Amino acid sequence: MKKCLPIILLLFLVACKEKKIDFSGEVPVKEKDFIAAFKPLPLPYSLLDTGINGAADSLTIGIKVFEQFIPDSAFTSILGKNRKVSIRPVGKIKKEKENYLLTLISTKSETKLVVFVLDAKTKFLGVKELMSSKDQEDGYQHAVSINKEPTFMLVKEKTIKETNLFTRTGWVYNNAGFFMVVITDSNEDPKKQQIINPIDTLARKNKWSGDYVKDKKSYVSIRDGKDVNSYTFFIHFEKNEGTCIGELKGNMTMKSNKTGIYTANADPCIIDFNFEGSEVNVKEQGSCGNHRGIKCFFNDSFQRKREPKQKASKK
Repeated sequence: MKKCLPIILLLFLVACKEKKIDFSGEVPVKEKDFIAAFKPLPLPYSLLDTGINGAADSLTIGIKVFEQFIPDSAFTSILGKNRKVSIRPVGKIKKEKENYLLTLISTKSETKLVVFVLDAKTKFLGVKELMSSKDQEDGYQHAVSINKEPTFMLVKEKTIKETNLFTRTGWVYNNAGFFMVVITDSNEDPKKQQIINPIDTLARKNKWSGDYVKDKKSYVSIRDGKDVNSYTFFIHFEKNEGTCIGELKGNMTMKSNKTGIYTANADPCIIDFNFEGSEVNVKEQGSCGNHRGIKCFFNDSFQRKREPKQKASKK
């Protein structure tokens, strides 16, 4: 009997270690157990929209578990007010400073592939929707590919009259705290493509915040940053009858009352902003080829657009 005791003790310890974690949300979950629920994702990784429903692990994690680590505002940006969802882990990309948690979130009518970004201490940093099961409704085939950086490449393509049309957009999470476009590539007619301003809804209370336009296809949107000396911006321009396109989203820091600069780690692009009256002059100083065509530049002037007057509320 004495000889059996060590074996019994060992089996008991193993059983304790293998005790299943309750991910229903009825009890708190430890940070390490939450992160461990996402298995390492082999890179490079790719997924077609037709395979989105089968991309996740069989494990289901209750939304209350996520809410221990992810703020409600992150879910609102993806789901609106709906919280009747099924959440399953797809995989984890572990970097030195961040963990990228790929997740499937399903409602009755739709499944979305979402990436949550948390720092090394499991503090929430950012979120981005990568794909939806409803994407196919636009007539394109959609795909997501992820490299080791990671860059999240969102691809859509379709064939019309034996011609393959495609648009590829590469997104990365930057140290400024949001996802930004680092590369775009398309062979489609830019006149038929919808331009989406990703910062349009952000606050515009600071002195230089607003929209500056050159024409319908070329503009600079500037919104409030973390303080009065920092701004978030989005530039989109089209030149040479739409054959050369540039686009960049990032953070600008003011160097003086009228001048600002964009720089970012791992991006050789540097852009100067000069404000004068109701005009902003934009000029690139570094190598910005990843954000534009090879025969056009960010150098241009944009006129501030008048804000619509607010209607006086009736007393």
